[in-house]
Amino acid sequence: MSDLFASQIPDDVAARRPLADRLRPKSLAEVAGQDHLTGEDGVLSRMISSGSLGSMIFWGPPGTGKTTVARLLSGEAGLTFEQISAIFSGVADLKKVFEGAKARRMGGRQTLLFVDEIHRFNRAQQDSFLPVMEDGTVILVGATTENPSFELNAALLSRARVLTFKAHDEESIGTLLTRAEEMEGKPLPLDEPARFALIRMADGDGRASLTLAEEVWRAAREGETFDTEGLTRIVQRRAPVYDKGQDGHYNLISALHKAVRGSDPDAALYYLCRMFDAGEDPLYLGRRLVRMAVEDIGLADPQALVIANSAKDAYDYLGSPEGELALAQACVYLATAPKSNGVYVAYKAAMRAAKEHGSLLPPKHILNAPTKLMKGEGYGDGYRYDHDQPDGFSGQDYFPEKMGRQTFYDPPERGFEREIRKRLDWWAKLRRERGG
Repeated sequence: MSDLFASQIPDDVAARRPLADRLRPKSLAEVAGQDHLTGEDGVLSRMISSGSLGSMIFWGPPGTGKTTVARLLSGEAGLTFEQISAIFSGVADLKKVFEGAKARRMGGRQTLLFVDEIHRFNRAQQDSFLPVMEDGTVILVGATTENPSFELNAALLSRARVLTFKAHDEESIGTLLTRAEEMEGKPLPLDEPARFALIRMADGDGRASLTLAEEVWRAAREGETFDTEGLTRIVQRRAPVYDKGQDGHYNLISALHKAVRGSDPDAALYYLCRMFDAGEDPLYLGRRLVRMAVEDIGLADPQALVIANSAKDAYDYLGSPEGELALAQACVYLATAPKSNGVYVAYKAAMRAAKEHGSLLPPKHILNAPTKLMKGEGYGDGYRYDHDQPDGFSGQDYFPEKMGRQTFYDPPERGFEREIRKRLDWWAKLRRERGG
């Protein structure tokens, strides 16, 4: 409840607070970069106007204002603001917060409970919120950087509305920097290219942009102005927003895979390098390239699998940084190769058929007969050895009799699959001629 004691903080101490803290908006209308939520016609603005707030999950990247907006909501709605973090809180802490909220409710005052990193709570802890949400003891506002669909219980999600916070764009970060200059009473000592470089370094994080600005002001001497090179000397480049086990990881690997599938070598190479730059395991990327070769290229270019697998092995042999070039080469090759998902689709269809039809016996003419009993049962009768047939092709039926002939693999007229198509058409012609 730091707001209650803000007036007791000496002015000289308050002035030393981080710039991002001093620049926090005083109202929803001042929040930058989230107009779809806090603008005049935004979702949260409409809730405040209607005088009715429900439980919500704020989902978005770091530094987009989730905590600030929750605090402002409680103030504008006249609610008591309570904040906990899932990282530092346990069941005992939750019980204490709930008891306090119940006591306030008995006195006619409702509580807005803000839970930071709510996805860190386990299933049982998330379930503990349900009763106090249902009876109105608390209005829950949870904040998460991870996809709520994967990280939060269905029961919790059914009782809360998910609102998405967007990463700051160049315009909104520019607005934050202008406000910082007004507060500090002086411009940032950066030329225009360096100012733009600082905005890009923030990587959509408003808090990071203000922290970087503060670093620049600390480093600048009287009358000094930094260019881009000077900026990079005094401010260490901030790592990209990327968590190898979470959404950033899955978003980028999805983008890489779809760029390869879409035959865009430039975009594919860009996303590959984004993941290299963020510290992704190159062998993981090598394995994914192999997956792309078999899923999206297949027999349209059988060499694609050989090249992708060789690139993975080359990285394993060379290590970093030389090995990354082999993966980049494979990435470009896959993106420019002809595409076919014929085998991928056929495999899935054949797997469904295998599960649906159970343990059917193959036709007896293709079964071996190592014993007299099996020969007597007709095993092997009528089998024709394909290599001894004209053109090496017998045209026999190989499916179980009860199942009948099935077609799973239907390749397009592309690349190597043209030759396969000729053989399949030949087989179909023989069947028609035999009335099969």
